[in-house]
Amino acid sequence: MTDILAAPATGSARGDAPAPASPADQAQAQTPASALAPVPPAAPESPKILKTPENPKTPESPEILETPQTSRPARLAGLARLGRRVRLGRLARRAPAVVLLAATWEVLPRTGAVDPVFVPPLSEVLRAWYDLLLGGQLLEHFQASLVRSLTGFGLAVVLAVPLGLAIGWYRPVADFLSPVLEIFRNTSAVALLPVFILILGLGEPSKIVFVFYACSWPVLLNTVSGVRTVEPLLVKSARSLGLGPFSLFRKVILPAAVPTIFTGIRLAGASSILVLLFAEMVGAKAGLGYLVQDAQFSFRIPDMYAGIITISALGLLFNLLLLAVERRFSTWRTT
Repeated sequence: MTDILAAPATGSARGDAPAPASPADQAQAQTPASALAPVPPAAPESPKILKTPENPKTPESPEILETPQTSRPARLAGLARLGRRVRLGRLARRAPAVVLLAATWEVLPRTGAVDPVFVPPLSEVLRAWYDLLLGGQLLEHFQASLVRSLTGFGLAVVLAVPLGLAIGWYRPVADFLSPVLEIFRNTSAVALLPVFILILGLGEPSKIVFVFYACSWPVLLNTVSGVRTVEPLLVKSARSLGLGPFSLFRKVILPAAVPTIFTGIRLAGASSILVLLFAEMVGAKAGLGYLVQDAQFSFRIPDMYAGIITISALGLLFNLLLLAVERRFSTWRTT
């Protein structure tokens, strides 16, 4: 017996005529099977990732969006953190040598390798330096030397840089001044100190002029060299673009000579302190040079070394200041 529940009886099986198909059935019959397949749910949209120095674009993140409102502060913050890390890295590389020097200075006198009377331990020198600072003597001598050094150095930069630019750029000026400059350039500043004292006396003017004379030559010679050693192809290219003499000097010659000029300025900064100490030892009643010499004559050896350390710190700070100014005026450089 045939199981009639297995499949519903159709019209053809009963012998009846097939019923006409409805419009819905016709549309469903004409729809392809692929269209009737269930549509998979859309993948969730990936979040927008902000491009920051901490989250750079990588191949795994193919699209990283950057908004003008937040990209600049993020970049500045990232650059600031990077700069701090670079400075800390440089300090970590340079600090061991200074620590080793300080430890050697402390250990050798205490072990008897050197005479502690003439080379006291660093701790005693630092204690003497602190006592001079509290007593006000160190500040008085430091201020006197700083004013003299900065005044002479500033006058040298203000006068020597324009003169060097004129000598390096204009041939008639160079031909006129070169003989006199060669005579004075080969005359030591130390040899002229008695002349300055005879003419200007033992007061401040003689020391300032002495520092000015000693600082002028590094600035002047490096300025002339910086102007004359500009790449000739660079000058020819600028002239081919139609730049006049003034524009050529302002836009090409002067920027290209800045590194050499600042080399001379840094050399002059070191000379301003060294020659001033000699002038203060010869005739002065205040200044770091006078402090060192007076401590030596009084056999106050820790005070003498305290003055020497202060001189070294002053020179280091002066050099760091000049480096910062050089970076400020050399921002166009790529290195």
